Amino acid sequence: MPTLLWIDDEVDFLRPHVLFLESKGYTVETAMSGADGVEHVRAHRPDLVFLDEQMPGMGGLEALAEIKRIAPEVPVVMVTKSEEEHLMEEALGGQIADYLTKPVNPSQVLLTVKRILDRVRIEGEASQRAYLQSFPELSARVGEARTPQDWVDLYLDLTAHDGRLDAEESVRQVLDDQLREANREFGRWVERHYARWIAAPGPADDRPVLSHEVMDRYVVPLLRAPNAKPVVFLLVDCMRYDQWLEMEKLMYGLFDVEKQFYFSILPTATPYARNAIFSGLLPRDIARKYPKLWSDDDDEHSLNRHEEAFLGEHLKRSHLGSKRFKYAKIVSTREGREFAAGANDLVQQDLSAAVVNFVDILAHTRSDSPVLREIAPDERAYRALTRTWFEHSWLLQTFQALARLDCTIVVTTDHGAIRCLHATKVIGDRETSTALRYKHGRQLRADDKHAIFVKDPETFGLPRLAMNENYILAKEDFYFVYPTNYHHYLNLYRDSMQHGGVSMEEMILPVVTLRPKR
Repeated sequence: MPTLLWIDDEVDFLRPHVLFLESKGYTVETAMSGADGVEHVRAHRPDLVFLDEQMPGMGGLEALAEIKRIAPEVPVVMVTKSEEEHLMEEALGGQIADYLTKPVNPSQVLLTVKRILDRVRIEGEASQRAYLQSFPELSARVGEARTPQDWVDLYLDLTAHDGRLDAEESVRQVLDDQLREANREFGRWVERHYARWIAAPGPADDRPVLSHEVMDRYVVPLLRAPNAKPVVFLLVDCMRYDQWLEMEKLMYGLFDVEKQFYFSILPTATPYARNAIFSGLLPRDIARKYPKLWSDDDDEHSLNRHEEAFLGEHLKRSHLGSKRFKYAKIVSTREGREFAAGANDLVQQDLSAAVVNFVDILAHTRSDSPVLREIAPDERAYRALTRTWFEHSWLLQTFQALARLDCTIVVTTDHGAIRCLHATKVIGDRETSTALRYKHGRQLRADDKHAIFVKDPETFGLPRLAMNENYILAKEDFYFVYPTNYHHYLNLYRDSMQHGGVSMEEMILPVVTLRPKR
């Protein structure tokens, strides 16, 4: 049990508190002066210090400064006779963990100890209990989900549990297995209904909003509104919902947040999903309408060079051709800093749209870098890495600047990513595309338990670029590997973050509307 140190020149009067804490299993040591307390901390490093503010000789604040100098990791609770403003400020500033106003009672002291020392353990145990208690209900929902909203709600609940659970291996393994089972059923459900979604005229209770409908559903109405405010549309490439939650935590005080969800089209890959967002068209229709702007090249940069043109044409078709718009694609840190510095200029347009590439770069770099895989070995660490970047990024600076302006911000992504842990064999000719989670070509073959086989691409809203061309889309957390050098590539790409396939992490995506709290 933890050791507590209580520093007070009238420590004899605290005997009831000491006995009460000892009855709860804590070791409680005492010091009758600030100087003695500092020496005790130097020699024994207690787990928590209670420090009286007013003592003869070395006072509480002087002792606090010394304790923090020699043992900055030890939390200190200041005990005072009055709620003075500077103590509140010290607490907020992190110099003291808390403060108590005399007279204190034993239950109040115990609650403070538990909150400071046992909070992580208590919250972790509570999160594990909450998840295990909800496990049967979540399992039932996996089997009973019928509508897009059912799957969104289930994914949000599983993501919430994932974010709250600590690293305790056995419980996390239960959740990981349940997430995989949910993705297995999700893939089957998408396979049954996707062609119908593509053929249907628009969103309904049994059909989600899809990528090519995002602008018309969430951005165009803002531009058409009476007295419309400038709209800033930020698309963060390859951003999962759990990553957005980490970013959102840093902006609670800046904006009123409204969250909705849409489903990425298939393949959940930049050339298809992002072009669909900006053009308002399915890839099949982009290839028909703009054949010179679409090719069978898999390179994401070559296939996404025309987003500004697609956006301009989309606005014209929506009878918003008179609206002033600006488009930017931000790849480097230098470009990001310039974008943040020009935040005021964004509201000089009716619509300012920008693609932010860093999260996608992070996913690809983690796949290629042993160092990053060591830093972010799982989804929890991957989220934390995203938060660390965002907390110190030009993007947060941009949000902070926009929070002071009269505008509306819409944030979304084109697709998510999934940590690929299982390989499945694929057969194709030498013209087959190279992506790991989806492929198009002729005479493709793969295990239908692990992939969706798209015989007629147009039924999935996809272009047929050659005779007898078809697509395969990986389900769950599978990735495609050719039989040649199978084990080499299995190990090379295992545990990499990939996209293009069918999973909740890749398909169920947030659309967040932010309104400044001005």
